[in-house]
Amino acid sequence: MTIESPTPPAARAVGPLLFALALGAFAIGLSEFVIMGLLPQVSDAMHVSLAEGSRFISYYALGVVIGAPLFSLSTARLGRKHQLMIFITLFLFGNVSSMLAGNAHALMLSRFLSGLPHGAFLGVAALAAASLVEENRRGQAVGKVMLGLTLASLLGNPAATLLGEHLDWRWAFACVSLLSLADALLIFKLFPQQRGDTQSSPLKEIRGLANLRIWLTLGIAAIGFGGMFAVISYITPILTLAAHLSTLWLPVVLFMFGLGMVLGNLAGGRLADGKIMLSIFCILIWSVLVLTLFPLMVSSAAGLMLGAFLIGTNLALCAPLQVRLMQVAGKAQTLAATLNHSAFNIANALGAFLGAWVVQQGYPMTQTASYGAILPLLGMVIFIFALLKEAADRKNSAISSTDLI
Repeated sequence: MTIESPTPPAARAVGPLLFALALGAFAIGLSEFVIMGLLPQVSDAMHVSLAEGSRFISYYALGVVIGAPLFSLSTARLGRKHQLMIFITLFLFGNVSSMLAGNAHALMLSRFLSGLPHGAFLGVAALAAASLVEENRRGQAVGKVMLGLTLASLLGNPAATLLGEHLDWRWAFACVSLLSLADALLIFKLFPQQRGDTQSSPLKEIRGLANLRIWLTLGIAAIGFGGMFAVISYITPILTLAAHLSTLWLPVVLFMFGLGMVLGNLAGGRLADGKIMLSIFCILIWSVLVLTLFPLMVSSAAGLMLGAFLIGTNLALCAPLQVRLMQVAGKAQTLAATLNHSAFNIANALGAFLGAWVVQQGYPMTQTASYGAILPLLGMVIFIFALLKEAADRKNSAISSTDLI
């Protein structure tokens, strides 16, 4: 499956289509993040401890990792409208099930089901957005879709958390369900009917993964992006134990982190339309710099706000990696695009695991950032291998062209 040539803007209202894709990303981001803010209430209601309740988060992540390749392969021959409709409908079903869950086991299963279409929807949405615009604007189009995800963290999550706290946690999942339903209707109404890609198949998608450049790009995402999660997973103890601030500051810190994510995402979209390899390298350097400086910022409330904002800007890496996958994936476009979101969830788990190790060793909380900087450094090592692979491919291509003359 390849990226279709864009229809001229005059013949299609691109804005509403991108809005529909971004709305789906917003609903998905809200479902993923909101459980974190409501975990005590949900655990209480399900009669489990907080530690057991954390499975409501991990089962969702497990669904994302498994569902991304599963759904991209099983729907490889379908047009993108049909793919998006299937994914958002399954997501709607998972969230309605979460809202109605009567016990912890039912909620864990429902969270797993909700996570299954997460990566597939976002991956196909990125490909669909790129197909709507000219090649030199694909990064910005992907960034606008991912903006929905970041706005879920910035605005949706606090709002849904307040709703859950003052009414009931089930109302948060009711909101996600209503947003999902609205998005399904928008996609059905706005997206043009497209025939499936008869040249694509699960076997061809899998064969396409033999391309080493795909795995190097996914490796940068899975490892190089993990530093942000090494910090944000432990932001509450950093706030109270390192910065010596009241938890009343937590919404402000999270807002600043979300704001950094939004601006980083928009910047990453623009950078992806330029020299993409240079953009990825510069963002990795920026991530190392921010994580290294973060421990020096938390001595005051203002410093912690700035630090949280800068940590959030690391999301700039998302759009360039997504566009890079489009460039190198060949016949594995859909599978590679969806695996990118599995890779980001691996980064989430890896960063949180590294942070946990730092805490268990008895190091100061702020050292989660210092050790987290190792991950983008390792991402730079993978990047260098990707650069060498690119140079070797160009050299081989030049030699082949010379042989034909």
